[in-house]
Parts: sequence; structure tokens; C-alpha cells
Amino acid sequence: MAFATYTSKDRYTAFPIGGIGTGTISVDACGQMTDFEIFNEPYKGNKLPYSFFAMHLEGEGVNDTRVLEGRAIPSHTLAHGFQPGYVHGLARFEKSVQSTRYPFCQVDFEQPGLPVEVSLTAFNPLLPLNVKDSAIPAMVMRYHVRNVSDKTLDATIVGSLPNIYGFHGYDGFNVYRLTDRVKNEAMADGDLRGVLLSGNKYNKADRRVAEFALMTDAGDDALIQPTWYMGAWYDGVTIFWKNFCKGIIKNEAEGRSDRDGAGPRALQVASVGAKYTLAPGEEKDFNFVIGWYAPNRDLGWFADASNGLTMKNFYATWYQNAWEAGKYLFENLPRLEKVSRDFADNLYASTLPEKVIESMAYSVSVLRSTTCFIGPDGNFYAWEGSHERMGSCEGTCTHVWNYAQTVAFLFPQLERSARRNEYLVETDPDGKMAFRCRRAFGFSKWDMHAATDGQNGVAVRTWREYLLSGDKAFLEEVYPKMKLCMEYARREWDQDGDGVLEAMQHNTYDIEFYGPNPLCGVMYLAALKAMAAIAGELGKEEDRAAFLKDFESGSVKLDEICYNGEWYEQITELDARPYQHNSGVLSDQLLGQTLASLTGLGNLLPEDHMRSAAKAIWENNFSDGSKPWQCLQRSFVEMDEPGLRLCSWPKGNEPQLPFVYSDEVWTGIEYQVATLFVYLGMYKEAEAIVSAIRDRHDGNARNPYIEVECGNHYARSMAAWGLLPAYSGMKLTPDGKTTFAPCIHQDDFRALYSDGRSWGVISQKLVDGKYVQEKTVLGEKA
Repeated sequence: MAFATYTSKDRYTAFPIGGIGTGTISVDACGQMTDFEIFNEPYKGNKLPYSFFAMHLEGEGVNDTRVLEGRAIPSHTLAHGFQPGYVHGLARFEKSVQSTRYPFCQVDFEQPGLPVEVSLTAFNPLLPLNVKDSAIPAMVMRYHVRNVSDKTLDATIVGSLPNIYGFHGYDGFNVYRLTDRVKNEAMADGDLRGVLLSGNKYNKADRRVAEFALMTDAGDDALIQPTWYMGAWYDGVTIFWKNFCKGIIKNEAEGRSDRDGAGPRALQVASVGAKYTLAPGEEKDFNFVIGWYAPNRDLGWFADASNGLTMKNFYATWYQNAWEAGKYLFENLPRLEKVSRDFADNLYASTLPEKVIESMAYSVSVLRSTTCFIGPDGNFYAWEGSHERMGSCEGTCTHVWNYAQTVAFLFPQLERSARRNEYLVETDPDGKMAFRCRRAFGFSKWDMHAATDGQNGVAVRTWREYLLSGDKAFLEEVYPKMKLCMEYARREWDQDGDGVLEAMQHNTYDIEFYGPNPLCGVMYLAALKAMAAIAGELGKEEDRAAFLKDFESGSVKLDEICYNGEWYEQITELDARPYQHNSGVLSDQLLGQTLASLTGLGNLLPEDHMRSAAKAIWENNFSDGSKPWQCLQRSFVEMDEPGLRLCSWPKGNEPQLPFVYSDEVWTGIEYQVATLFVYLGMYKEAEAIVSAIRDRHDGNARNPYIEVECGNHYARSMAAWGLLPAYSGMKLTPDGKTTFAPCIHQDDFRALYSDGRSWGVISQKLVDGKYVQEKTVLGEKA
């Protein structure tokens, strides 16, 4: 299957590489390391100076030295030009091509006349159901060199990194700012050789503590330079490059200078390389690992609120420094890489539509971005997204996380920790749940309206977490608070007790809906159905019967009130209040049904009515680019690009002030609607929506690996993973007896699965007129 590729001429192709909660370093289609977001905060555009790999070739008639990057389209807009740290003026490859099979990024370099072929493979391990081995603060950089000439060649590859201890940004001249008392230390451990770049100025809990480790497994073939020449101006890179053009890496810096600009605050750069002789036709891997260590983050969400207090990243409870992290990756690399390749190979070998596979794969990068982190207690927390220099909208927001499916199916223990926090920490005795987490860090609660869709959605997701774990103790632990939350819903939102919500309902659009409406009403039905299932599992028959009674009443009543013969609308007087959708076609009108389908809860409303509503969403809210609409809100798509808007008013009675965001296009909603469409048999429409997302993220207008809403790496986009259980017809049971009923390519179906207890491949073939399924387990819960 031919998946998308990108070249060095594509402007936006930064592929983020890192573990869960570790931050990431991106590799673009040039093969350049960029976006160093490893300091516990977002930092798009952070290209650390002198962070590059280079190659020197020598042989009969050959003497060539160049940076291992393809030439990009230059952007001569910097106020001071390209700083020396970019090494922009050095030779590169004429072209490079990036291809990905998440979590692997490959860059093939092209240079006419060069006697070698060179490619880069960069990755961080991803092992479903294994958090520790998927949360390593390190990355592999492997350069594969093949001698295509008839001459013997000496090939040297070296990587360089600056010391980041105490890093605090750049000055007005874009010069890297660093503290004093930093040190670069040569390290050796068996065949591992490298440099630990650290310091000793701050106490161990200070958030400015940050380290790099650069290492290779080349043993005695390794070349180590702990510190470049520390002169003034550009002395360090000048001496380093002149030596490297001769194939020389000095074991130690050639000296120190007391000239202005040097001394303890001068930039300290280390280089680690390897040299091998390649016979004609011979090929060789040059293996490098970059480890990083920024163990301390602000307590909670914001520096101002933390008063200087910090908390540990979860990975800091496993590793004491960057060298330990890199060493763990190197020493376990055969196992970690094999399982990661099993995941990638079988994900991409699926018979699902190509662009569906890509969207699912790239959704995993959100989990490993600065949007998400793991506290020292192993609990999972997340922003909604990542702004350029800070998180976007704190608190593992309940209404946004209604959409996300990736974490739950790949690392369910993390989602269970979030549910525990929502019920056991963030829910008041009266059943009101704060939709943003604050009390977990010792701060006062998020004091705002409860989120109707978020609070009810948590109940459905708790049922999902139980199906993925079979952990009855988890259910018993949270059930008392779950009941309180449902009592709150009845008391505050369903004040007449008919199963239909009519009071003020705060929701994911950051406003309040009034009166019966499908977004909150259908989610409430899903919550009632989930609570009945949970009560049944716990043997609480009286509770189960009560929840089912409310569900059955509410389902009939909501359908009677809100279904207009074509779709479900909001029942409230036009323009009585601002920010309503009234008779509009809401793309999210059946969000509760999407969650119910994903968790095996069945239909919440008459199926023919839901099919009609889905058809209305498709016909009125999706544009292939030929029927543009005007947007007076945030613009995430161009007028002639395809996309699914949040709402439309085909009958012409749009409110004077419709709900905010109604004209916008959010990938998270597009994915959840596509998932709904799959469950309803609208396969072509589902694929068209996903294709629109991928076509917009083409490497020129947008980064293929970043989906934006309120911030980069937006959590709602992890709705993409819901497409996998929808297409494969996966049904979960608490006892772990997972079944599959593929809805496409039924005669020859193949897809990845992950059901909380194991992961692997499910396949189905038509044999002698009967469907034969085979489940191949590739990994189990760690």
C-alpha cells in the first residue's frame, strides 16, 4: 500500500518523536532535528544550535563532507539571517524524501554522483499496553550507508548537540542562553560510548535541570569529542568543521580562550561519531541514541500558580539521568524495536482505507506530545492541546476527552487513572464534577458550571475502561461517586424527571444550551445505559432497573421532542438567548450514540431516525470544497478546502447569534462523525471525511502530523482511533471475550486490534462459503 511521502521541499513535515509524557524532538522531511519540545512545555520552532548529524567520505578520488539533511526551501525572513548554530551554509543533500510508518520515520537522502546511498530511520519505541517501554525519554537515530561504488570507502558519521542544562531561551539576536556550571562528560559502558551533557548549579527539584546524552554502540570504533573548542564568536564550529572535513574528531577540545564571550557561560557542544570502512557493495548501520532528561515540571498546570513548586515526570522515577534513559533504550533495543515494528507493520498492513490508517497512526503522536503527561504517581493528565509556548486549556477536560479513543485502546491503565481522578478527587459530595482537574495537585477546584456532556460522558467512558480491563475493583471504587453524579444530573438538568434534559447545560462549545437538545440529551441517554450496565455488573439490580427505566423514558421522549422528521434539533425559542443552535443540523447531535456504539451499549434512539440524521449531517455540513461557506469565527480550513462544519441551517432560520464555533471545522468532530457513519453503514461518506482531513494536511499548508484546534496536537483529534473498532466490528465483554464483525472487505479482512488485555491482528477470510477468523496475539498487558 502506497502511503503519503514528503520531500525536503514540503514546508511543514515535522514528525514528533518521543515517549508518553517525555516531550518530543521532531525530524522533518529534510532529516533535520527541530522543535525540541523536551522542556515540559511546547516550543514549536525551537531548533537548538549545532544540533545536527554530518558525514565525511574518503576513498580513491573521493573526499566529501556534508550535513545529513536535504536542502529545504530557504526562508530569508530572519532579522539577523541564519545564525551559525543552524550551520545553514554547509553542504547538504540535493533532495530528501520522508516516509513514515508510525512510530518510525524514514528519510532517504539523494545526491547525484555521490558514491553512497544514505537513509535515516528515527523512532521512539511504541509498545501497546506497555506504558513504561512507551515512555522512554530518548530516540534512535540510525543512518544506513551503502557503498554503491567499486571503490573502498571510509565513512564517518558524527552527531553534535549543545548542553541544555539551565536552557532559558534566546536573546534578541536569537543567541542561545545558557547558565553557568555546565559540564560535558565522556561516558563508556561496554560497547556504549558517548557524552552526558549536564550541570550542577540547581537543586535536583529545579525545573531548569535538563540534560542530554548522545551515544553510539560503536565500541572502539566510536569517536568522541566531549566539548568543542570554547573560543569566541564562531571558533568552536569553525575548528570542529575544519577537522571533520579531514575525517578527524578530536578526543578533547583543542583549548580554551579567555577572549570576550568565552568562559563558563559559553556554549558547550559535544560530538559523538563512528568510522567504518565499506568495501564495494557493503552497507552499514551507524546507530545513535539521543537521551534527554528534564525531570521537573511546574506543580499542576501553570508556573504562576505553582509558586515555584515542581513535580516529577513519571519517567524520572525510572531514570536518574539522560544517560540511563539512553542506555535503557540501547540495551533493550532489539526487543523494543521488534515490538514497535510489529505494531507499525500490522497497522499499515490493514485492509482499512489508507487514509484512515494514517489518521489513526498520527493520532498516537498526540499522546506523546506536550499535550499529555504522567505524574509521579503514574496518573495521566493532559491539556486540551499545546500552544506555541504553553499548554492550551488545562485539566484533562472531560468534554474534550469524550472524543479521544487512542489512549483508552492502546494504554487503558492511563485512562482508568483519569476516571479515578474525575470521580474520587474532582467530584463534590453533591455529585457535581469539575470538568477541569485542579484538586489533584492541591489547588482549589475548577469553580464553574458542570459540563453536562463531559460529566455524563465520563460515565460512558468508565464503562469503556471496565470493558478494556475487566477490573471490577475499579468499578466498585468509583461507583458511589458515579451514582452521585447521576443524581446531580437528574436534579440539575432533568428537573422534571422525564429523562430529557431541559435546564441550562454547559457543553464543549464553551457555552450553555437551554432546552432539550441532542448533544447533551443523547449523551445523557448513553450515560443512563452505561450506568445500567455497570450496576448490573456489580449486582445492584434495583439501580440497574432504575437507570433502564429513565433511559427508556428519555429515549422515547427525546425522540418525540427533538426529531423533526429529518434530524434532531434543539427545542428553544429562536433568539430568546444567544449561542443556541435551535433547528440547525448539529454535526455532534449523535455523539452520545458514537460512544454507545464503541462501548457495545446498542442504539439509544430509533435506528431509522439516526440514519436520517446522519444523512442530514452529510448533505448539509460536509463540503468537498465546491460549496464554500463563510466563517466569522476561527478559520481552520480555506473556503475551497473540503471539511465538515459544526452546524448548518438548511431551512434558513439561523439564529442571529448562533453558538460560537458553529462555522468552524474540527478534526475531532470529523473523526467522531466518520466513526458514527461507519456504524450506520455509510462507508463512502466516512472515508470521504477522513480523506478531507488528510488532503488538508499535505505537508505544504499544514503539518501531516499535527492537527490543530485550540492548540497543536489537540486531544479531540484522537477520536480517529474509534474508526478501528468501528470498521472491525470489535465487541468487548468484561470477561475479555472480544469478538469481531468486520463491515468492509469481509471476504479478506485484516486489521490491528487492541482490547486492553492483548493486541495483535484479526483477520477474516471467506473459505468454502463461510467466514473464518483468526486472531494473532502479538503482545499482552504488561
